[in-house]
Amino acid sequence: MRISKASLITPGANRLYGTAAVALSLFVFAYSTRFGQISILLYYGLWLPLVLVDYKKVLGNYGKFLWIFAFAVFACLSMFWSAAPGVTLRTGVQYLSQIVCALIAMRVIDIRTLSRGMMAGVAIVLVYSLLFGIYHYDPLDGTYSFVGAFASKNQLGFYASLGIYFAFAAVFILGDGGLWRAAAAVTGAISAYSLFASQSATSVLTTAAILGLCLSMRAITALRPASRKGLFLGIAAFAGVAAFALISSGAFDLVLGAFGKDSTLTGRTYLWQQGIDAAKTAPLFGMGYQAYWVQGFAEAERLWEEFYITARSGFHFHNTYIETAVETGLVGLVLLSLVLLAAVVGQLKRVLSAHRDPEAMVLFGVAVLLLIRSFVEIDILNPYHVGSFLMYFTAGKLTLASKRPATAWTWPGEKEQPAYGRRWTA
Repeated sequence: MRISKASLITPGANRLYGTAAVALSLFVFAYSTRFGQISILLYYGLWLPLVLVDYKKVLGNYGKFLWIFAFAVFACLSMFWSAAPGVTLRTGVQYLSQIVCALIAMRVIDIRTLSRGMMAGVAIVLVYSLLFGIYHYDPLDGTYSFVGAFASKNQLGFYASLGIYFAFAAVFILGDGGLWRAAAAVTGAISAYSLFASQSATSVLTTAAILGLCLSMRAITALRPASRKGLFLGIAAFAGVAAFALISSGAFDLVLGAFGKDSTLTGRTYLWQQGIDAAKTAPLFGMGYQAYWVQGFAEAERLWEEFYITARSGFHFHNTYIETAVETGLVGLVLLSLVLLAAVVGQLKRVLSAHRDPEAMVLFGVAVLLLIRSFVEIDILNPYHVGSFLMYFTAGKLTLASKRPATAWTWPGEKEQPAYGRRWTA
């Protein structure tokens, strides 16, 4: 039996394959440490062979992707001054290959396929965690929390956040109906329960913030593109002033107290200071990608002991920018930050300039979610992580220029309206 090329690499025509590929990729990202190298090979097998089908269409013009690859290339080059060159080279190549797979996925699947694959993948990941998960005792705050099949409640919470967001997007942005609307309801329910069970303050707060942002953007996109920028700036200014007022009034401490946290964020402020001190030892180029948390390194061993990390692995500074500065210095920090900011600003420009572009709306929410979490987690810095996959997928979509007028789309329940203007192109 022959399989047509369209069923594999044509966006919109390959939804069965694309949905399965995204879902399986998420399972690999979540549990590759459990299932080992065979799961990583499965991930590569989902995306890299598509190059053999039609390499020009699948790969595209990599000249457009130089800014996307810049950080990964620099991370690989850091092996020449790394404190652990073998670790740096291996993980740098893995991170580079992760970007290649994300860009392949970006070119061959559309936003509806991504949404459905994310819902299916999150549901599988969370059900597995609910069936085989455990509780973990945190000696820093003296509490037990459900971590699922992960090593951290924050990772369980992150997948739950993604499940809630993509379920919301499927119904209220993409307008899925029938079977997929029911699937969104099931995924949303599983994700909400997992989010509650994880007791992850980071994930709860970021999920609430992203849903609030999406509802605000709905109000903004009800206007013509010419009127949106002013309203967005007004809402952003009001939100900034309100946030500053709440923090100044002590509301932030009340929110943390509701989750059993204090102003030190369970030791994170101390950890951040330790990271800043470490970054000062090699401020320009860092000590090498992934070369700090290495067994035998004195400072890493000290922090593992202070934070009761008996496994002596899987720990970090809980801040993307500090972690990046420690490993790759100011140069690496700038290169990685540019990709994240380009993803946020680029998708925002599409939302504000085009007539109700559903892809831009969904990916803008993803980019902002990663941006918010970057201050307390390192979702975009490691290979084989859903955060890095989504960031490079989102950034890569900006390189796909569209020469046709924007297709009108409506919110569920609205009558179709004429399209105004054209889609923003990178």
